[in-house]
Amino acid sequence: MLNEAFWHEFGSASLIQAIDKALLTLPQVPQRLAVGLSGGADSAMLALHAALYARRKGIELHCFHVHHGLQDTADAWQDHAHMLASLLQLPCHSYVVQVDLSNGDGIESAAREARYRALALLAGQTRIQHILLAHHRDDQAETVLLRLLRGTGPSGMAAMAPRSTRDGITYLRPWLDMARSTILDQAHHFADLSGWRPVQDPTNADDSYTRAALRERLTPALNERWPGWQGNVLRHARQSAELNEVLDEVAHQDFSTLEPSSDARSFSLAAWRRLSHGRQALVLRYWLSQLGQRMPTDARLQDIMRQLRGLHALGHDRQMQVKHGDAWIRCLKGRVFIDSGDVEAGGGAEAEAGEKR
Repeated sequence: MLNEAFWHEFGSASLIQAIDKALLTLPQVPQRLAVGLSGGADSAMLALHAALYARRKGIELHCFHVHHGLQDTADAWQDHAHMLASLLQLPCHSYVVQVDLSNGDGIESAAREARYRALALLAGQTRIQHILLAHHRDDQAETVLLRLLRGTGPSGMAAMAPRSTRDGITYLRPWLDMARSTILDQAHHFADLSGWRPVQDPTNADDSYTRAALRERLTPALNERWPGWQGNVLRHARQSAELNEVLDEVAHQDFSTLEPSSDARSFSLAAWRRLSHGRQALVLRYWLSQLGQRMPTDARLQDIMRQLRGLHALGHDRQMQVKHGDAWIRCLKGRVFIDSGDVEAGGGAEAEAGEKR
């Protein structure tokens, strides 16, 4: 058990201030809050500094741990996360997920999707609407590089947002401007005081995983040749976010001309084809974003557009269906729509597709 002196003296002022700043961006500071806790150094230090902040502000704080079952040590990691929560005198809730690899999007993407589903379930069980995540400046810079290498469009180059909403849950990333070295300094200090040390995920150094390959191979070269490159990349991400606001306004206006259905899940193929090619791509990304779908790679988007352009304007010559994550993008009777089911086109979604001509 940590003594009272610890609660008054420990912690990085800059890390705590970043949490306070993130919460003050909300219309109202929530009185119940959760933090995603994997047991690694980043999430552990977020849980610790959020606990320091919550004590001072009278906020009820919970820890959410997602058990992916992908490592032999997953059970031990869960126990270790609960041990930290106990030290911090916080309730900790765990959820065991099954990572679905059937979509062909890779284990990293599948694990991320499973994690968000689990966090949403835990939030529902505890009646919490706001979750803190421990992504930091180094994560953000890596994300920008990965999206650039994967050919993600302009909207994707904005990378991770400080605040985002998914499945009705608001996710806050207060440390996107904080260097990981600052977080690790606190982790080492806490380990010396408490004896609790963060877990080490071996996949973080296994370059068969995409992010680990970037971290192990490319990042050291960038650090040597361009010290401080992360700051330049983050500035690019912020500028991309500003540009994306303008593009969203254009896409919103264009989408309103596509005879969208009342729930925005379908639109007119003929109206879409009257847009310029660039605006066709922009409005498709906007549409998928508004429906909470992941952004397609450029290759995937170009393939969808190629198929849409090849259809008869009213879709009578043939039907189209393209798998996109857990959903299907289909075209039927001149309407482009998205369907989360696995029925064949022309089945249960036909009524929706034919709602407008």
